[in-house]
Amino acid sequence: MMSDDEPDERAGRDERDGRKKQGRRRRSRRNRPPSSSSDRKKQAGGQRRRFVRLAALDLGTNNCRLLIASPRGRDFRIVDAFSRIVRLGEGLSQSGVLSDAAMERTIGALKVCAEKIDRRGVTHMRCIATQACRGAENGAAFLETVSRETGLSFDIITTEEEARLAVAGCADLLDDEAGLVFDIGGGSTELSWVRRREGGVEIAAWTSLPFGVVSIAEKWGGREMSAETYAAVVEDVRAHIQALGDPAGMKDVFHADAAHLLGTSGTVTSIAGVHLGLARYRRDKVDGVWLTIDDAKAVTAKLNAMNFFERANEPCIGEDRADLVVSGCAILEALQAEWPATRIRVADRGLREGILADLARQAQKQRRNT
Repeated sequence: MMSDDEPDERAGRDERDGRKKQGRRRRSRRNRPPSSSSDRKKQAGGQRRRFVRLAALDLGTNNCRLLIASPRGRDFRIVDAFSRIVRLGEGLSQSGVLSDAAMERTIGALKVCAEKIDRRGVTHMRCIATQACRGAENGAAFLETVSRETGLSFDIITTEEEARLAVAGCADLLDDEAGLVFDIGGGSTELSWVRRREGGVEIAAWTSLPFGVVSIAEKWGGREMSAETYAAVVEDVRAHIQALGDPAGMKDVFHADAAHLLGTSGTVTSIAGVHLGLARYRRDKVDGVWLTIDDAKAVTAKLNAMNFFERANEPCIGEDRADLVVSGCAILEALQAEWPATRIRVADRGLREGILADLARQAQKQRRNT
């Protein structure tokens, strides 16, 4: 997870280190003897290789998140990153429209993203919008305004595409032969039952629940939620999950403790940060970490016992999430009750990484065709 207003620190260091190395290489080349004919051919061949830089921009109900990377074989080198809580879906569950204040905040963040994309020389890009723009009456009109003011063109993706991208972004963290990937968003929650197959991970079934941390907090009161209200939220969410039945035929696998939960949302990364007792959030400590169900329940109980200001002072939560994290805990607790795995793996990756993987495949295909 990156800080809400600043690029990932390691990405910035990588970029600065890269510039220093490039400078040293340029100075070194000035002192070299003239290259041979074969060397010149190799250099010419290297120049013909197409420069590729990828950008994935995810505009959700709560966050605006950008990741810029260069492909490195099967992996990526992060060049720049940006994340800001914009609360685009604030009040949407009551009004049905995006508010002027929320749209203004979001456009401000997107202008920062557009400047970064331009400055980093991005060659392949995809911008997606999820539940807030899907559900708002003025969602499409807002994105037209975004296009005029920032030059960024967004796709409003379906819930099915959102689930696919989330799985693609974190599939390599699946440890067992089967699992349930959950993405607790601001306005919706995506669930994907997955199986390991030769060559990758297969989505056996998926669904999207029509609520997330923002909509639940607005309905039930997230700033200060009593124990009785919290229990009511858990039961309400559990009833929705229970009504789904067993869409992938995996209940027996979970009851046999042969599957695990894999969470890719801000809720579960925040829980992991609190569990680890981090003085500040660190993606390298959180991404891929395992939690037991008891670990998650202990953090949930701790957060429920806190008031808003105490949660705001938790370094892995902060003021911007202090009124939302308890709602996320309720969704997770309901999910654990219906799908009783003993372990949760935490992924600080998801939609953006799934987009990057798609873009890398597209760039490789284009190179082959030219």
